Amino acid sequence: MFRSQIEVASPVFTNLFEAREFFQHSRQQLNTALAEEGMGLYGAASHPNAAWLRQKPATPAHYQQLFADYRHVARRSLLNGLHVHVGVPPGCDRMQLINRVLGWLPLLLVLSASSPLWAGECTGYMSYRRVICGEWPHMGLPEPLPDWAAYERYRALLQRTGSLAADGDFWWAIRPSRRFPTVELRICDGCPRLEDALCIAALFRHLVEHSIVYRHDPAACNREQRWITQENYWRAMRHGRQGEFIGLHEQQPVTAEGWLAQLQEQLPIDTADAERAFHHAQRLLRDGTHADQQLQCLAQASAAGLGRAQALRAVVAAGACN
Repeated sequence: MFRSQIEVASPVFTNLFEAREFFQHSRQQLNTALAEEGMGLYGAASHPNAAWLRQKPATPAHYQQLFADYRHVARRSLLNGLHVHVGVPPGCDRMQLINRVLGWLPLLLVLSASSPLWAGECTGYMSYRRVICGEWPHMGLPEPLPDWAAYERYRALLQRTGSLAADGDFWWAIRPSRRFPTVELRICDGCPRLEDALCIAALFRHLVEHSIVYRHDPAACNREQRWITQENYWRAMRHGRQGEFIGLHEQQPVTAEGWLAQLQEQLPIDTADAERAFHHAQRLLRDGTHADQQLQCLAQASAAGLGRAQALRAVVAAGACN
């Protein structure tokens, strides 16, 4: 959306090795090109001290229309997200599939959280990006639609009433892609550390594939489950890995680590990629996400006597993508 942003779209991968090779090469190329201009690559979901009003919008007509339609909401959206597509076989109802995986999405947000700072200030949120996303229409959790037929009726109603363009997209935290036979994860913050992004992508793929095969949690779209997911979503934004969450089945308090253990218990590990992803997720929840790293770096720099501007520059330097 902004000239200061770079979006990398990947080809289709079958395993994490392919993804790692592609993104390592992409990051190396970008860093080399940017270094020639005296700049660097920063991949967190929000920049710690960038002045959003000074950012120049991108020139393509699509983005120009967004800025015209949404004004300051669009101008404030100096944000980076991680989007992951997972292929779905023909005949699978993608809305039913989304309903089955939806309750676990706040846990993936916890793992990705990287936007505790905004305009030079601590926001009090571990994912302030998702707070700003809430200012947009159709960018929160998906509507509670029980199946694909309901999705098509909902989409038709919005188009018929002028609420959605004929070629318009929903920007939900997870959505069925219109271009590809996939479900697309969109809730996650951008990940400066490549291994964090690969971990989340592998967990999401594991979750989707098991939900296709086993079709667990038949009550996934009921009202009570929706209430729990919405509450866990807010807690993930606000507290990150330090939050206390509501277990999806027994509805008992659970830590982020305990919640991950429940996911692992429900989805038996059956691939090397899934095993590596769960181990990495455990380390993230034990040692800290990138949001935790940013806040720790800011506190250390301030304790060392650095001024606010210098301390924020230290945070940026520590979060550079390599």
